[in-house]
Amino acid sequence: MDKIDDVLTRGVEKIYPSKQALAAKLRSGKKLKLYQGFDPTGPKLHIGHLVGLMKLKQFQELGHKVIFLIGDVTATIGDPSGKTTVRKVLTRKEVEINAKSYKEQASRILDFEGENPVEIQYNSRWYDEMNALEFAKITHYLTFAQISERDLFRERQKAGQDIYMNEFVYPVLQAYDSVAMDVDLEVGGSDQMFNMMMGRKLMRNILNKEKFVITTSLLADSQGRKIGKTEGNVIALDSEPDDFYGMIMSLPDDAIIKCFELITDMPMKEVEEIRVKISRGENPMTFKKRLAYELTKILNNVDEAQKAAKNFDRVFRDKKVPDKLKEVTVLASNIVGVLVSAGLATSKSDARRLVEQNGVRVDGKVVDLKKEFEVGKEYIVQVGRLKFAKVKIN
Repeated sequence: MDKIDDVLTRGVEKIYPSKQALAAKLRSGKKLKLYQGFDPTGPKLHIGHLVGLMKLKQFQELGHKVIFLIGDVTATIGDPSGKTTVRKVLTRKEVEINAKSYKEQASRILDFEGENPVEIQYNSRWYDEMNALEFAKITHYLTFAQISERDLFRERQKAGQDIYMNEFVYPVLQAYDSVAMDVDLEVGGSDQMFNMMMGRKLMRNILNKEKFVITTSLLADSQGRKIGKTEGNVIALDSEPDDFYGMIMSLPDDAIIKCFELITDMPMKEVEEIRVKISRGENPMTFKKRLAYELTKILNNVDEAQKAAKNFDRVFRDKKVPDKLKEVTVLASNIVGVLVSAGLATSKSDARRLVEQNGVRVDGKVVDLKKEFEVGKEYIVQVGRLKFAKVKIN
């Protein structure tokens, strides 16, 4: 399989108008301008985003012009895709804070310098200059029927749930991004197909131009549950190597092959060999360690990956405390407050659940909800098998 076949096949679900048409364009030698949009509704890019970033990297390495679009305007609305309830409306200030390190996080995969640098864009560049009349003119190119036919909206209507106008116009805003940048191709997850197809229609109607669309597979387990979070925590691209390695090891076994295919650059021949070995009964743990190592290496470097693997074995196999511990100072004196303040639980309810399930140890001993801490002392707090922190009570 050559590089063009690989970029059009690996992790790809559909190509519009067709794979053959896009392959012919790429083999003609024409360099395309393409992009994927990332709405900063949260501060972290996680391994679910890695699918698109790896695809953009493939196109960059083939010499095409890649745009990393930060949807700082669309994020204030929130994409309704896949949501059965209304998203929280964010302020521009909240979005700016979330997006602050997006370029730095994405640079673990994409090259924003070099001979063919990825370009970073913000859709506020065109929306901040657009007045209401100009936006109204854009909506003229899409019909009510085209937007309202969306399955998501129909399901919400059947359930008697409201559909707010900002949700209704979101696909229009995302569609116009393609027009504003005059791109040849858009990449996005399969859950973004509706929005991207709106962009195809808008490009055709306004610029009289056919835009290619590639939908990528979602990073999900065999039950269709999206992967990107585990134990309530985002598996962020900029996580500490030890934490990242451990979170990958916590993924379900049935996610191993999907992860190798979608978010590593391991040759697909090797991925298929691993699939066969697992199906024949070989221990999935062996291959999950390989996955954790490969991803930690991609996002950091070989040395960090080797250290993370060593520390994991030390904790998991030898049941010892890691060599390197996160150190935090907290004001809380009870176990629930300590877990939340130390970042070992996402909320008070999450902390209570962890303690009630006997998943929390302090200085090596399982504790209950009555556990209290003394001011001025330091404790080693462990959640599950892999999460540790040295906590000083202030």
